[in-house]
Amino acid sequence: MTTISNDPSWCTHELIPTRVFEDSAQVSHEVASQIAELVKARAVEGKMCVLGLATGSSPTEVYDELIRMHNQEGLSFKNVITFNLDEYFPMRPNELQSYVRFMKEHLFDHIDIDPKNVHIPDGTLSIEEMPRYCQAYEKAIEDAGGIDIQLLGIGRTGHVGFNEPGSGKDSLTRLIWLDQLTRQDAASDFYGVDHVPFKAITMGVGTILNAKRVVMMAFGEGKAPIIREAVEGEITEHVAASFLQEHENAHIYLDAAAAAKLTRVQTPWKCGSVDWTSKQIRNAVIWLACKTEKAILKLTEEDYNENHLQDLIAEHGPSYDINLTVFRSMQATVTGWPGGRPEGSPPQAPGPRSADDDVFPKRVLIFSPHPDDDVISMGGTLIRLADQGHEVHVAYQVSGSIAVFDEDAIRFADFASDFNHLFDIDIKQTEQIEEHLETFLKHKQPGQVDSEIVQKIKAVIRRGEARAAVRSCGVPSERLHFMDMPFYETGTVRKKPIGEDDIQITIDLLEEVKPHQIYAAGDLSDPHGTHRVCLSAIFEAMRRVKASDWARQCELWLYRGAWQEWEPQQIEMAVPLSPGELDRKRHAIFKHESQKDSALFPGFDSREFWQRAEQRNRDTAKIYDQLGLAEYEAIEAFVLWDGLAQGTAAVRPQETSVAQPAGR
Repeated sequence: MTTISNDPSWCTHELIPTRVFEDSAQVSHEVASQIAELVKARAVEGKMCVLGLATGSSPTEVYDELIRMHNQEGLSFKNVITFNLDEYFPMRPNELQSYVRFMKEHLFDHIDIDPKNVHIPDGTLSIEEMPRYCQAYEKAIEDAGGIDIQLLGIGRTGHVGFNEPGSGKDSLTRLIWLDQLTRQDAASDFYGVDHVPFKAITMGVGTILNAKRVVMMAFGEGKAPIIREAVEGEITEHVAASFLQEHENAHIYLDAAAAAKLTRVQTPWKCGSVDWTSKQIRNAVIWLACKTEKAILKLTEEDYNENHLQDLIAEHGPSYDINLTVFRSMQATVTGWPGGRPEGSPPQAPGPRSADDDVFPKRVLIFSPHPDDDVISMGGTLIRLADQGHEVHVAYQVSGSIAVFDEDAIRFADFASDFNHLFDIDIKQTEQIEEHLETFLKHKQPGQVDSEIVQKIKAVIRRGEARAAVRSCGVPSERLHFMDMPFYETGTVRKKPIGEDDIQITIDLLEEVKPHQIYAAGDLSDPHGTHRVCLSAIFEAMRRVKASDWARQCELWLYRGAWQEWEPQQIEMAVPLSPGELDRKRHAIFKHESQKDSALFPGFDSREFWQRAEQRNRDTAKIYDQLGLAEYEAIEAFVLWDGLAQGTAAVRPQETSVAQPAGR
């Protein structure tokens, strides 16, 4: 396995001390432990501990761990003073999107901190009051003795707090105009970008740099490009996080996905000697082919020597032997039989061999976090599996009800009313529902939680669309499973933590179907984290059933497509799609009419979901073509999960055994 070293002397490209862990849970445990140690040390000294706190998805697991320490280990916060980074403006403290509410729900309501020691920017003041208020906020930090540890996340523009591109190194707490990209990223929290405030109050870059210690965390593939800019790029006002390079006690903590673009991860041979495993050789050759825009079999000794790969060619050359090995490994990923080949197919047929290839047809279970992820991300493969005679089951993990526009709920309620009147079915109850919808939705505020009736109607809409989509793919409705995992059913963007009920529902379905093959969503960058939670439930369920006879022979393949695609060096199974299959996939996606044209939560990609998926599938095919493999219309890509073998939730192609800090 390839180790991502945390030795700061190993790679000089990084200009901020950076540590990489396998997953966000390990990062959060480490950061929470450091905070707890300082809080306890200050308590022993009879001093207050001043914490600068952040909101968003990055610090929530840190707060969970601090709450656990408080409840189970007696960690007290009576000697803690806190200052939050920012708040939207205008914003009332009881609003769903308020950071006051966020901090109460995620931390303050669960610990023994004195409310008088909590400071969060006030989004209810007038603009005229704002300059004096911001000066007072700075003075309060100074009077408290300065911030001991400042927690940070990072936005896609490189902002820390709400310090957008152009924020100066010496900027202090102030009212700021939000970048359009930042507003788009916040759209899911506000049920549409039109409802996102244009302004926010934020600590300045200078305020942050005045902290004695700064800890920035980042998780997921979507943060990898900006992390590289902040850690390895020039110091610039265009990336506010880059100013941390000048802080004498700043540290960055990443999961493996957020670290993916760092030089020591993406191209470790530029940092020094590496262990040339077959996986590392494959990574290097594909990187070299893409960089030089050459087919793999056309790479020469000069190409290797001129691109920091002298050691590879010296140890494993000549170049053509290396090229041929990697070319064959890529060629072997391509298969037209994702569920395995039937008896009698030629043994030399390309493609990865299934763990249980003697079984045909197979029971296949496709997990779809939302009711459309199956056809968006692997619709062509789903069609192929059904056409080839496999027993395909599709499990929709959450209802997806919050992603339905109110207008669609009204339209379907009108249809139900007309239908019931036509057949004289319970007219009185229908009229009551109509009256409720008219009253509720007429006065509904942006971000307001839907009533139970509205949530049910929206869930029914998503179910009907899912049935129509898989029917067009050849899967009968009786093989659909609507799991309605409890963590999701809050009616809001903010979800509950994953619980035992979520895991047990997943286990029960696995034991019912006993699949030979499982497919699950491996893209973790959806705007509100549902994919990440759904995947963790599957991983935990698989660990618990691993002793079952069926589980020992089962494969779990991870797909992407809704938010990003697998890198070519990661792909272990590539399913080519013909133009006709791509058309069928598109029409299956079109069945999800409530998500067509304009989705309620589009995330950072403004294109329709079918456009995103189709372009990514075509781009993967272009990469295979450019590498010298066969030219296809489109390709859906998959990675095999071997978490049971590794004892972790790792994805095999990353092969990251992250060096852990002392004392862990």
